[in-house]
Amino acid sequence: MAGRSPRSYALLSAVAALATIGLKTLAWRLTGSVGLLSDALESGVNLVSALAAFWALTLAARPADRLHHFGYSKAEYFSSGLESALIVVAAVGIAVTAGERLLHPQPLEQVNLGLIVSLAATAINAAVARILLRAGRRLDSITLRADAHHLLTDVWTSVGVVVGIALVKITGLSVLDPLIAIAVALNIVGTGWRLLRETAAGLLDRSLPPEEEAAVEAVLARHRGEGIAFHALRTRLAGARRFVSLHVLVPGVWSVKDGHDFCERLEGEITAALPGSHVFTHLEPIEDPVAWSDQGFSWE
Repeated sequence: MAGRSPRSYALLSAVAALATIGLKTLAWRLTGSVGLLSDALESGVNLVSALAAFWALTLAARPADRLHHFGYSKAEYFSSGLESALIVVAAVGIAVTAGERLLHPQPLEQVNLGLIVSLAATAINAAVARILLRAGRRLDSITLRADAHHLLTDVWTSVGVVVGIALVKITGLSVLDPLIAIAVALNIVGTGWRLLRETAAGLLDRSLPPEEEAAVEAVLARHRGEGIAFHALRTRLAGARRFVSLHVLVPGVWSVKDGHDFCERLEGEITAALPGSHVFTHLEPIEDPVAWSDQGFSWE
């Protein structure tokens, strides 16, 4: 699946969510377990998230236009933000349902068959999560990474629910079922909070990671000492796109063409170091004292 687009992975996630909703709902109906019900509700969140991811990835793939000069890549953050909110909503619903069952415990039925069905759904989620995680890293998509981490959380949630229900059958303590559901709710709130923080960081124009900034600095270091200097270096991350801007200080005796050719070569070198990045340079004479006074050579 190496050549597939991010949207195809979002569709795969949606199909998997439909399958797991059906299986987990069946498991809940067979057993009456509120733990399995909470698991099914989380799969419903997965479906909505996958559909939102497909929309966001479709929008993010659009090229820049007259109204959006930097493209639509930030659309991915809307999807991860929505997923964060839905996770919290699902957690609240699970906790309320579990609270009612905690006050009025009920015996479970057809436990063995219900657990088999639930484990089948868990296996589907585990396989799809691994595919999405690899694709998210390869395509540098926060949407796919968020979906993958959510599915992985769902997998561990399902494992916990299955173990808990098995303990209910062994011990006969029906109260364990709603307690496990409450633990599931707390766990997925943590996942939602982490996704929300990553989304907020992207919407606030976070700079590139330190290792990527170091790659840019390595390119610039190759040209220092040639009568050339750099300052006002800025970076930002928007979805899978990277933006780098800097001022290039060259000898005043250079012609406009010489300066332009050097800037184009420099932009190409930075793009080669950071594939897919967009580089903007501003040419200045190195003899200009105003240029030197503009915050030196730091990243600040």
